[in-house]
Amino acid sequence: MSIPYFEAGDYLKHKKPAGLLLDVRSPSEYTSGHFPGAINLPLLQDEERKEVGIAYKHKGYEAAFDLGLSFVGPKMTGFVQFVRRYKSPLPITLYCWRGGKRSASMAWLLQNAGLEVQVISGGYKSLRKQLLLEVEKERILHLVSGYTGSGKTELLHRLKAKEEQVVDLEGLAKHKGSAFGGLGMPKQPSQEQFENLLGYSLYGLDPHKPLWVEHESRMIGRLCIPDGFYRQFEKANIFLVEVPILKRIESLVEGYANVDKALLEEAIKKIERKMGPQYCKMALEALQLDQFDQVAALTLRYYDRCYEFDLEKGGSKNIRKINCSGNMDQAVEEMMNTNMLKKIHE
Repeated sequence: MSIPYFEAGDYLKHKKPAGLLLDVRSPSEYTSGHFPGAINLPLLQDEERKEVGIAYKHKGYEAAFDLGLSFVGPKMTGFVQFVRRYKSPLPITLYCWRGGKRSASMAWLLQNAGLEVQVISGGYKSLRKQLLLEVEKERILHLVSGYTGSGKTELLHRLKAKEEQVVDLEGLAKHKGSAFGGLGMPKQPSQEQFENLLGYSLYGLDPHKPLWVEHESRMIGRLCIPDGFYRQFEKANIFLVEVPILKRIESLVEGYANVDKALLEEAIKKIERKMGPQYCKMALEALQLDQFDQVAALTLRYYDRCYEFDLEKGGSKNIRKINCSGNMDQAVEEMMNTNMLKKIHE
């Protein structure tokens, strides 16, 4: 019984990710980067893979094969039981690094256990190539811009609810893009995985229609927005959200007042040099007194200057100011107004 193989592009094109997708590479390979939604079922653990590689280098193929078989053999029943628990109604899709021996071996086992399987030709390497092509694709970018605390992420969510094309870069990066951005957030993915997530989010979106993203700096935490995507920020349309400072302070207090004070103190100290020792000291003292509105006001002095500098450095002429002091849905409608977009393109 032959195992069906198909190209990575076809896998994406036909929305195959709806079924069970297994990454049979080692745990460290999977952690470095994997196709979004894939479940790791490693044929070999990291140390086992290392030993097989050493055996191949010093003793040849047969010795490496025998050693690998000794590792895999006792785990075969567990592999089958693991997959059966999912009761997938669709074919089970597998991939390894390049669609070679590891995915073929696991596919053979599962197929002989009575399960329907298919393997991605070219493996993860080919899948990642397709995702990176999406990242590089030219698009019509609309950047939601504004000072810290302006509710830009909320605006993106509301645009998406209106069926606009939206990608939440901070959501993908698991970071809000400042010294405070990692507080209360899960661990950031690897750079490779961030690129995979971005490519997957962009897949299927119409490049001829507007794509809304937040106006970010190049770095989001420790992650870097890929060159091919970030360079499009230079010619993007910018929607500058204007929100009164008191409302912005209120938003920041709501978002950070419940965070551990030690973490907030650490974040404030990270920007001490650019914030200024005097203002940093004032912010730390206010923090100890639970004067969170004062902490927010002091830190905004620094972030507002940074924002103004970045906006000037960008040099974009396609800027439209959006009054967002009242009804946020009304602001969204204004952003979506086609006549306004036409003026921007002109």
